[in-house]
Amino acid sequence: MSERLLFFATLVARKLFKMKVKPYIPDFKLAFDHFCIHAGGRAVLDELEKNLQLTDWHMEPSRMTLSRFGNTSSSSLWFELAYTEAKGSIRKGHMLWQIAFGSGFKCNSSVWKALRNVSLAKEKNPWMDKIHQFPVVVPKFSSI
Repeated sequence: MSERLLFFATLVARKLFKMKVKPYIPDFKLAFDHFCIHAGGRAVLDELEKNLQLTDWHMEPSRMTLSRFGNTSSSSLWFELAYTEAKGSIRKGHMLWQIAFGSGFKCNSSVWKALRNVSLAKEKNPWMDKIHQFPVVVPKFSSI
């Protein structure tokens, strides 16, 4: 069954028939090849990883951006995109989802489709000089 149909079916069951059905969260990994999630902090990344059921590989650009540059507000999305490009992960036709958060309840996202393969020889971005050093190990939990 498609993700859209599953989402719609649970929505109808909950709203129209007042059934006590858990809301269906689509598997976004089926729609997107890459994720750039606002690196606003470890807790933000941990919760999104858990709720969207993303893998460490999907979270790597966000975690490495947070590790190297810290919380750079919404500009972290562009550092994450640059990381993904520098790693040579983006290929023609790949879909990328950028998710950003602002103060309060603000959230914005955009979807990009790669129109070409990224040529690493021509690429100039903030990661190119040190990309061979990444990913670094970022512990999930730190001891006190």
